[in-house]
Amino acid sequence: MKRSDDSPPAGRLRRGAALGGTLARQGVRLASARFAAIGRAARGDDTRAAATVEAARELARQLSRMRGAAMKIGQALSTLEPLGLPPEAREEVRRAFAQLRDSARSVPFASVERVVADELGGPLSRHFRDFDREPLAAASIGQVHRAVTRGGDVVAVKVQYPGVAEAVEADLRNLGLLAPLVRRIAPGLDVRAVLREIRERIGDELDYELEAQNQRRVWRAWRGHPFAAVPAVFSELSSRRVLVTELVRGSTFEDVRELRAAERDRFGAIVARFFFANLARLGLALGDPHPGNYLLMPDGRVAFLDFGLVRAIPRAHLEREKALARAAIAGDARAVHRAMADLGYLPDPAQFDPDLLLAQIRAAAGWMFTRGRQRIDPEFVLRVLEEGGSPRSPFFAQMRRQTVPAPSLLMRRMEGLLLSVLGDLRATADWGGIVAEYVLDAEPVDELGRADARFWQRERSGPRSSSSAPRRQRRPRS
Repeated sequence: MKRSDDSPPAGRLRRGAALGGTLARQGVRLASARFAAIGRAARGDDTRAAATVEAARELARQLSRMRGAAMKIGQALSTLEPLGLPPEAREEVRRAFAQLRDSARSVPFASVERVVADELGGPLSRHFRDFDREPLAAASIGQVHRAVTRGGDVVAVKVQYPGVAEAVEADLRNLGLLAPLVRRIAPGLDVRAVLREIRERIGDELDYELEAQNQRRVWRAWRGHPFAAVPAVFSELSSRRVLVTELVRGSTFEDVRELRAAERDRFGAIVARFFFANLARLGLALGDPHPGNYLLMPDGRVAFLDFGLVRAIPRAHLEREKALARAAIAGDARAVHRAMADLGYLPDPAQFDPDLLLAQIRAAAGWMFTRGRQRIDPEFVLRVLEEGGSPRSPFFAQMRRQTVPAPSLLMRRMEGLLLSVLGDLRATADWGGIVAEYVLDAEPVDELGRADARFWQRERSGPRSSSSAPRRQRRPRS
């Protein structure tokens, strides 16, 4: 993690100038590379690839320094494979943005101390027995420190950066400046959709009280699970700009990518099950499954972090989405048409051909509905992006006439990011069988599924003891 005593650029003009400078420098570099390629195909390809890699590195450095909403662009890019580059260059671009998932420039400890004191009242020593000055991690909106509560619990304290709300507001006005450079680095990315998603969601992520509420709900449902863990929240030490949770240690996503295939497969299957189970069992869409939000714990469980982007899906809507999935699994084109019309995807149902709709869903989501073991790698993800949603897709014109109902937006985001994560892992599993467990109540396809089914069956049988809850921390009076 990079240490910086400099505050990020403040104000719309200064932050816009920082983005504009990056755009100008790297735009010239990429344009020069295209000019150099004329008449020299092989050398030109190498030149363009090198220029794209350098542009990605420079953009990642700038976004890391700025933090805020600007950095969210880099985190989105970290889950995608840039099209049109040789494998080595694609890996370099991916690695440049992957650093933004886990490590940004941190702010000085004095700034952190002031935020905690303002939020909780009084100095750190009133609330914590020990508080590490060096952060464990720094991200787009806040950074995390290890601490020990007055009661002796080892915790992770996420502290929002001073002034980040103002920086976010400036970024939301300036993010369009990044679109041209991002399109050159990742031509397959729908930049406008990414910017729209950031504008719509980042306000919720600034509210740590909302995140604490989400995390407590998921923690209660999953505590005691055999292969998934959610850190407990210390509510009495949490506020709008400070979130205190149980400290979890483990291997990062980048470490997991280097493990043996069987270990990556197991990790990928756990991640997939966690997100589909939350949706099917709890009616919760967890919309931010990016790789920085998982840790592989020493006991083999996977810890899930960051619950700032969670939506409760109305039960009736979720049941209609399950009906659509069942129709797609069965290959029933007419039922697919009825379900999409019922959900609101088709503004004028009579204008859509059922067989084409089924083909579109199979192209975009066939990996979730096809039984049998499938290996998902970056090439697989690129094919899905090309066939299922890019302007080159045979279904693109049809998709432009469709709408996505509001309750489904976060579900589609979750599925798309999850596919990218599994591709990054190069994971193999019976993905269609896993989805069928949650959509069709099908028999488990592996031991993970059997363990998961036993857990949720016990949940339906009766409440468990809450003895594993963290001790409540009484906030000292001012």
